[in-house]
Amino acid sequence: MRAPLRLIAAALSAALLSACVPDPAMIEAGLAKPPAPQVAQGVYVSSMDGAFQLPAVPVEKVPVEFQRQTVYYPSEQPPGTIIIDTGARHLYFVTGKNMAIRYGIAVGKAGFEWSGEAQITGRKPWPTWTPPPEMIDRKPELEKWKDGQPGGLDNPLGARALYLTTNGVDYGYRIHGTPEWFSIGKNASSGCIRMINQDIIDLYNRAADGAKVIVLNRDGSIPTKLTLPPPAPKKKKPAPAPVVVPAAMPAFQPALTGVPPALVAPATAP
Repeated sequence: MRAPLRLIAAALSAALLSACVPDPAMIEAGLAKPPAPQVAQGVYVSSMDGAFQLPAVPVEKVPVEFQRQTVYYPSEQPPGTIIIDTGARHLYFVTGKNMAIRYGIAVGKAGFEWSGEAQITGRKPWPTWTPPPEMIDRKPELEKWKDGQPGGLDNPLGARALYLTTNGVDYGYRIHGTPEWFSIGKNASSGCIRMINQDIIDLYNRAADGAKVIVLNRDGSIPTKLTLPPPAPKKKKPAPAPVVVPAAMPAFQPALTGVPPALVAPATAP
């Protein structure tokens, strides 16, 4: 009797498990609900990371939709793919069939949005940040970092950076951490994808070199090409100051007063 009972128990377990993950077709048809998101617990605490004490994030001030969580996410992309929904300010790391880890992000401000495919072709912990010349033109106070700001708790790239290229071309886009956790969920960057430091560390440890990154169009559709923001207008150089030429000095004429008549030139006849 024990064997049949074990078979029955196994069948019941399989049935319960399948009930937890409904068939995607049934979900799409509205006949079943997707699995509830599972919000990660205790992940935004303070901890040592290399030489730096990573500050805790006041999780109560971060909207739940932008906290790290496992979610149902219909996709045909293989595990390990990163999909970025700039409209919703979410980054998805595909973990399996129709499942992903979702992170809250900050995206580009108006005029800095982009979409298309890229690959992770570099990574750095506590990276150096070098503002591009056009950013220094907009914010002259950044001139002091023209040769690079060392990694650290105040560095704009945060605890980690994943460097993106498209067809071997680096357009300057990164997925990186930020000390400004309060910017998550907003349009706040110059085109890079910002994450809470604890989240970028988690993604950094999961994502492989060469992983595909898809940045969706603003409306959430799959991009068919790389779309970049228009180039920033070049800052006009101030016109050079006009050169002031002093007026010509009059030719020297000796005073006639007291000059002997013999030294005075005779008058020219008319």
